[in-house]
Amino acid sequence: MTVPRVPGARLRHGRVSLALSFFVQGAVFALLVTRIPAIQDRYGISDALLPAFLAAVPVLAGVGSVGTEQLVKRVRPSRVLRCAQPVVCLALLAVGAVGSMAQVAVALAVFGLSVGALDASMNMLGVSLQRAYGRSIMLGFHAAYSLGGIVGASLAWAGAHWKLSLALLYGPVVAVLVPLALIVSRWFVDRDRQEAAGGQEGTAAAAAPLSMRLLLPLCLVMAFAYIGDSTVSNWSAKYLQDVLGSSEQLATVPYNVYMVTTLLGRAVGDLGVRRFGAVAVVRTGTVVAAGGFAVVAAAPGAWAGMAGFTLLGLGLCVIVPQTFAAAGRYAFERHGPGASDMAVARLNIFNYVGFLIGSPLVGALGDAWSYRGAMLVPMVLVLVTLVYARSFGAPEARYGDGYERPRTADVG
Repeated sequence: MTVPRVPGARLRHGRVSLALSFFVQGAVFALLVTRIPAIQDRYGISDALLPAFLAAVPVLAGVGSVGTEQLVKRVRPSRVLRCAQPVVCLALLAVGAVGSMAQVAVALAVFGLSVGALDASMNMLGVSLQRAYGRSIMLGFHAAYSLGGIVGASLAWAGAHWKLSLALLYGPVVAVLVPLALIVSRWFVDRDRQEAAGGQEGTAAAAAPLSMRLLLPLCLVMAFAYIGDSTVSNWSAKYLQDVLGSSEQLATVPYNVYMVTTLLGRAVGDLGVRRFGAVAVVRTGTVVAAGGFAVVAAAPGAWAGMAGFTLLGLGLCVIVPQTFAAAGRYAFERHGPGASDMAVARLNIFNYVGFLIGSPLVGALGDAWSYRGAMLVPMVLVLVTLVYARSFGAPEARYGDGYERPRTADVG
């Protein structure tokens, strides 16, 4: 199968526009999750009911991702992304501006469904654009997402510091992000019509059904990586304060450090993939992340714990983008461009699975056993990535990017 050639200027514009889309999504998601306590207070959501609200978002996001797999059989992923991103932004505004618990439940449901479509279509475009480039650029897109997350969390902190209402915080941000998302969507680079089987715009004409069994190793890697990520986002502050005896102020630092190191690791990660190959980068990231969990579990004090969370950011940051890239390459090689989109949509579901499992798993183990011991469980799960590391190999001869050519056994 021949990789289509796209004019250089069009590729560059597509890369920048997609990176901005990742940035917008990172900012919006951070603005939601960092203001959950304020959302709870505004709508009088009880502590008993809050977990149901929080779980509904990733569950519906998974539904949105499944729906996107079917939708892109008829329309291009760029069109899905162009429609979904403004909806996500407006749903965020609704979360802060509606007047009742029932209404905020609807707003969160819309947010979840649309964010699933957005995440799936955004990564579909990233994988196809990397294929057109012929070298690793996927980590750069996720670096833009991390940067957006830092900006969104900073805006949320400013809103809390100045005691702004949710509507007053979200309103100006959405007023900027929606036009930005619509403008940059004009330059998205989608696969060419000729790339789809039979010349169809959609993707239904894959040569054979995409085997979920063969994708399962990468799905497990994705879920385990997000279990590790959700452990940091949900438990780092509590762990530092309750287990390692830090101050309340110091306990807020690890997640910020984790976000910064995630950004830095992704910013340089593509260079590492081009130089050493995806397999070596993923193996290194896995070992570093596992070492981070080990340091956190054994840390004698707060500063050692922060060093562990720093290692976690540097290690985990490379796994998720490379998992999307590996699934897309595998499916493209086997069945063509339509199957690549299907693989990304299916894989995307498992990031929500990991997000749902991670926090309750660590909390239950911490209460029943110890929080130090609980940190060893995501460490072991992340180490499973080493078993499937060869699944991240990519075709050298076809793209000339220094990757290995995948073999059937690599993914199966």
